[in-house]
Amino acid sequence: MGRLKSELLTFCKAQLSAQAATLCDFLATLLLAEVAGWWYVWSSLAGAVTGGVVNCVVNYRWVFKPEGLKKGYVALKYLMVWTGSIVLNTLGTYLLTELSGYYFMLSKIVVGLSVSLLWNYQLQRFFVYRDIHMAKRAKKQDTI
Repeated sequence: MGRLKSELLTFCKAQLSAQAATLCDFLATLLLAEVAGWWYVWSSLAGAVTGGVVNCVVNYRWVFKPEGLKKGYVALKYLMVWTGSIVLNTLGTYLLTELSGYYFMLSKIVVGLSVSLLWNYQLQRFFVYRDIHMAKRAKKQDTI
């Protein structure tokens, strides 16, 4: 498989993982805000944590498959990226909701899409799972 096809496949798998995580995030957020009566910011935070756990597990086991890397090493790097993601999602949802007056879930969708593409995927691909990416490139160059 060519490098472009491989990159595209990884991106598509990462997006499916992100969609599954987003579904869990939004479901938890809605249930906590609308059913349990939590303030939307706490609900959004809890949803982001829920989605982050789902995303981490799916990415580790299916998207990037970090064979040979210790789980603790990957988890520590993921935790750093995830912390930034949670802050960006929660603060972004709060600010967009308060400044625009939009329903908080609309704000969460806009912020979530932006953070997913501009922060999560980029940092997971080139920081959290960087060693795997580099090893695959080196292996392909060795076979040429």
